[in-house]
Amino acid sequence: MSKDYYVYPAVFTYDKDGIAIEFPDFPGCFSCADNDEEALQMAKEALALHISSMEEDGIILPKPTPVSAIKLSKNQTAMLIEVWLPLYREKIKVVSVKKTLTIPRWLNDLAEKHKVNFSQLLQNALKDHLGLKEKRP
Repeated sequence: MSKDYYVYPAVFTYDKDGIAIEFPDFPGCFSCADNDEEALQMAKEALALHISSMEEDGIILPKPTPVSAIKLSKNQTAMLIEVWLPLYREKIKVVSVKKTLTIPRWLNDLAEKHKVNFSQLLQNALKDHLGLKEKRP
């Protein structure tokens, strides 16, 4: 069951070339940044995208590890990262995807001659076909 608000610990590792970000509860969820402010933003985005992906795949999320249980090196700090998923879910919905299609050469040549925006035309045609009212968001 998905919910809207999550809090998980992240480990920030400070090095001379920046800050590495990892999540003990999500192996494979990493990010990096140049400063603390950017690190916090990047951590939120990485966590939100990772959780959204797991939700889409129907994977049960782990229980957050208590910050006190995380073993740190001297150049590391643990931070609780909170994310409000509705914000990120909306962003994910409007990401464009690339589609490959085939049309006759003569039609392509004529459309290019008339400077047709293929992507916009296909979007509008799909919206018409699916009975969607708006042509553009």
